[in-house]
Amino acid sequence: MHLQGKTAIITGASRGIGEATARLFAEQGANVVLTARSSDAITTIVEEIRAAGGKAIAVTCDVSDYTQLAEVVTAATTEFGRLDILVNNAGVIEPISTIADSDPAAWAQAFGINSVGAYHAIRAVLPVMAKGGTIVNISSGAATSALEGWSHYCASKAAAKMLTACVQIEEGHRLTCVGLSPGTVATQMQREISASGINAVSRLDWEDHVPPQWPAAAIAWLCGPEGAQYAGEDVSLRDPDIRRRVGLID
Repeated sequence: MHLQGKTAIITGASRGIGEATARLFAEQGANVVLTARSSDAITTIVEEIRAAGGKAIAVTCDVSDYTQLAEVVTAATTEFGRLDILVNNAGVIEPISTIADSDPAAWAQAFGINSVGAYHAIRAVLPVMAKGGTIVNISSGAATSALEGWSHYCASKAAAKMLTACVQIEEGHRLTCVGLSPGTVATQMQREISASGINAVSRLDWEDHVPPQWPAAAIAWLCGPEGAQYAGEDVSLRDPDIRRRVGLID
């Protein structure tokens, strides 16, 4: 019941991990603010959450624009009166390309969403986040392992991983900042990876990927008292012990 009455902003909430997290948080009594560039998708999800008795609002937002994230924070505090949790989930894998063939503008745009976007969200919430709050940054094994065709993704996730540590050093006296590396998840991003045909990840079978509800459960768990012991670090959902502690396996 640790999410009861708390307010959470979830970026990239139109599908996949973000959508699953928003639905789970609402089921567990949190006030949920869904953000994404796709307004139709998050509006539909909010309507379904409300129909089920949950509390949620949708705010269209491009995380690469700090002003838009500041507006999300204002909407959250105006609607619910407080802010306790930020889930930095917005991210892109496209365009998958070798460095030699990459488009500089597209590479920079991906970095701007995956890394600068995470910074924007953190910067926007810090002035109003309640004491004891939690920031969960969605990380990746790509933050520490180079992969062909993923230079934009690997570099941006490595930057986000270091951002987690920096936030904890500076703000750890009043909140917890932690990263979650979910492994490969059965989402649209994995379909894009598979279609690329580049590197070993694209050749994984669909059955190899975990459902988005698994990282959603791990995020909810990290927002409770258990998360404090991983402050400033990345938690890997590939770790059987973590899966067991979250309650995903026996």
